[in-house]
Amino acid sequence: MQRIRLRYTKRGRLRFTSHRDFQRAFERALRRAEVPMAYSAGFTPHPKVSYANAAPTGTGSEAEFLEIALAEARDPEKLRALLDESLPAGLDIIDAVEARTSGLADRLTASVWELRLDGVGSEEAGRAVAAFLAAESVEVSRRGKNGLRTFDARPAVAALETVPEPTRPQADRPGDGPCAILRLVVRHVTPAVRPDDVLSGLRAVADLAPPVPAAVTRLAQGLFDEESGTVTDPLAPDREAVRPAPSEAAGTAAAKVPEGAGSA
Repeated sequence: MQRIRLRYTKRGRLRFTSHRDFQRAFERALRRAEVPMAYSAGFTPHPKVSYANAAPTGTGSEAEFLEIALAEARDPEKLRALLDESLPAGLDIIDAVEARTSGLADRLTASVWELRLDGVGSEEAGRAVAAFLAAESVEVSRRGKNGLRTFDARPAVAALETVPEPTRPQADRPGDGPCAILRLVVRHVTPAVRPDDVLSGLRAVADLAPPVPAAVTRLAQGLFDEESGTVTDPLAPDREAVRPAPSEAAGTAAAKVPEGAGSA
């Protein structure tokens, strides 16, 4: 049984696709592409697909991950192209590797988010960010299945900063007014701290309230490096496992040297 790990996106209007809707669309794409899926045992077999840390409905993403198990081996890149063609534009399969290591979910320990605040100036956003980072704790509330829950959002935030607005006009912007863009790095903790929780925290500590809902996009997710403060590619260990070790590469190169080469 071969395992393939895929990275996919939720772009444009497809960011409003729920995780369940994506699951249905992806399983249809598997059938259209005639992927030889491995199935679970039991009375109701289902294709072996594992989803990891899906983004909330309404947020865009450039870094969603899943893993599929195949009954027959396939080339990862060819499989990626077939699946991408079978999905609607906006749900794009952009990377595929053969799983050669364990623990993909364990390598998703943090996310990088972009928060676009239309109607908010950069200076106002910068003051709110400074107030948030200076606070020892930022209490926020979220309503869930078990009612209203209050928790501290501050410890999960590894970085929060304003970034320059792109010079190119963006078609989905509601107007030509000011637009502050925040870059957020948040650790995956329990309870999960989402971008909307951080926005609630900015409102609590600095009274920052954008006139329209923020446009939120996940730019990356992976293993958080505490020393550098960066989020690494979770598929990199699988790619590196394919490459020959230096000693093996040297041995292969030596084996290719003709006998007597270099002799006078």
